[in-house]
Amino acid sequence: MRLSPLFFSLLTVLSIGTAAQAETIQTPLPSPLELTGRTGGNDSSACGNINRSQGETIRVNEPFASLSFEVKSEGDYTLLITGADGFRECVFAHNYDGGVIQSPGLLDQGVYRIFVGDRSGESHPYTLSITQ
Repeated sequence: MRLSPLFFSLLTVLSIGTAAQAETIQTPLPSPLELTGRTGGNDSSACGNINRSQGETIRVNEPFASLSFEVKSEGDYTLLITGADGFRECVFAHNYDGGVIQSPGLLDQGVYRIFVGDRSGESHPYTLSITQ
């Protein structure tokens, strides 16, 4: 069987498009998630510098979901969660909690964006854990 060059071109375009888009996390979560990335970015916000193009997207499919977020990193990092109807939560890392951000809560049905920022304009590796 011989495949045409057009098939290979189409396959390449689809592969590139898929790799460039982050997957939306759906609830209910099948198991706890652990994601990694880098803090900070070039976009200034009240929750530090973030990278708006690199946040995680979570779709809560139930009427509400109990989700816990935990971030471990270095520096002066932050956790920003935004959602529909103006939902906005910003949590800073503090010395008294060992530098680990923990944010449990109930989220209504809808789409939320999660960003790990940095108030000092630095960039450090982070681990974001999400459990339900």
